[in-house]
Amino acid sequence: MNELLIDLDLHTGISLYEQIYRYIRKDITGGRLSCGERLPSARLLASQLQVSRSTVDAAYAQLVSEGYLQAKRGSGYYVCDIGALYDLAQPQVQQFSDSLQKTRGTQPKYNFLPGQVDDQGFAYNAWRKCAKEALLALETSHQLLQAGHPQGEYELREAVASYLYQARGVRCQPRQLVIGAGNEYLLQMLGQMFAKGAGKVAMESPTYLQAYHTFQNIGYEVVAVPMDDYGMVADKIPDTDLTFAYVMPSHQFPIGTVMPLKRRLELLAWAKAGEQRYIIEDDHDSEFRYKGRPIPSLQGISQLDRVIYLGTFSNSIMPSIRISYMVLPPQLVDVYARTCGFYASTVSKIQQMTVCHFIKQGYFERHLNKMRGIYKSKHDLLLYLLKQKEWVYRIYGGHAGLHLAVELDCGLTEEEVSKRAEKYGMCVQGLAECYPAGDGKRGVRPVMLLGFGRLSEKEIRDGVEILERCLQEGGDQAVGLIPQ
Repeated sequence: MNELLIDLDLHTGISLYEQIYRYIRKDITGGRLSCGERLPSARLLASQLQVSRSTVDAAYAQLVSEGYLQAKRGSGYYVCDIGALYDLAQPQVQQFSDSLQKTRGTQPKYNFLPGQVDDQGFAYNAWRKCAKEALLALETSHQLLQAGHPQGEYELREAVASYLYQARGVRCQPRQLVIGAGNEYLLQMLGQMFAKGAGKVAMESPTYLQAYHTFQNIGYEVVAVPMDDYGMVADKIPDTDLTFAYVMPSHQFPIGTVMPLKRRLELLAWAKAGEQRYIIEDDHDSEFRYKGRPIPSLQGISQLDRVIYLGTFSNSIMPSIRISYMVLPPQLVDVYARTCGFYASTVSKIQQMTVCHFIKQGYFERHLNKMRGIYKSKHDLLLYLLKQKEWVYRIYGGHAGLHLAVELDCGLTEEEVSKRAEKYGMCVQGLAECYPAGDGKRGVRPVMLLGFGRLSEKEIRDGVEILERCLQEGGDQAVGLIPQ
């Protein structure tokens, strides 16, 4: 038993028992107190340090509760075996830290990834006003500290239902709406309402891979269905026991295809042909269309109640808000209540009510009108610049959304284009990254997804010139020299 030489500081804000606890713990973890070693009794240590015994008892009790010491009745306190603690990956912690610093230090100067939004034109003042009003209203009604409704706050569901009918032609009542933290969460909930691991879902290829991985994670078999210029080919959907067909008819990601009425009717006929077939309509960025009127929703033209509608405020307001909504057909409302109705809401009540005020006071509509103008200018500029380039073979997804899919006439792969662009501080994504696993279909030419939402006009111009420079590098792989 060694004497513990603890230097207590009476002038610090740290209590005496805490100082004793920290000193002994440090000696144990540092190896100065070895496994099985007996510590002085509480009475002896209190006498040595000239503190009360209760102070030492409190320190010993904390060390025992955390597993550093073992108390043996009638014998005293002994150091526990904490050898496993030394195996905890201190080098890995350092490696993680270095990796984190590297990630933070390599943010691209020209971020052309899809899904980026403009942060300069946001209605910050209106949002702050709505947030204060929401907080005050909840406090006044004594609801601030109470858990919210599992489906989402009724006032928000009422506001969303009204907006969807006016803007997208979606027919629903507030009771059909479920609010959740992102589309992925809502898809997980939807999957639990049905086959519980035995279901199948048809998805376009290429597609939105986060939805694809979500279905896989909840045990659904994903069937990749080819696309043509009009979207998912309905008669290519396998004649198997499918539960869902997941589509983005108003602006398909990543190609940007707008599904015409004839193809929509074919999909509805597919759903009608089976007892438990449903179409999941993901309407992720329908607000931003720059030519003509917004395309009506598939749910709005359906008379079958076989369409489950998904939408989000991530693109229309801000990605960080994480508020999405799902419109269930009337016959599925009770299914939801029975299987998932006990889940607590995943969205803060304050956030929900802020969005509610933002919509009801007209700020959301004004914000959308403003952002359409901003995005249209960026979209038109990028489209104009690309059309001047000989190395642009085809442009997909024009006049809507926050990115363009550009097919390049060059002898490079998508990966090579991305790596060359990275050297100039430009981040771009290839279409190949959007194909489900196992679907080997690829085009002859590389197709790059060029997001423009967050970029300034100067950055868009610079980015197109950087892309041209990347394609002109490499001798035999120069622009226009594509194998036939």
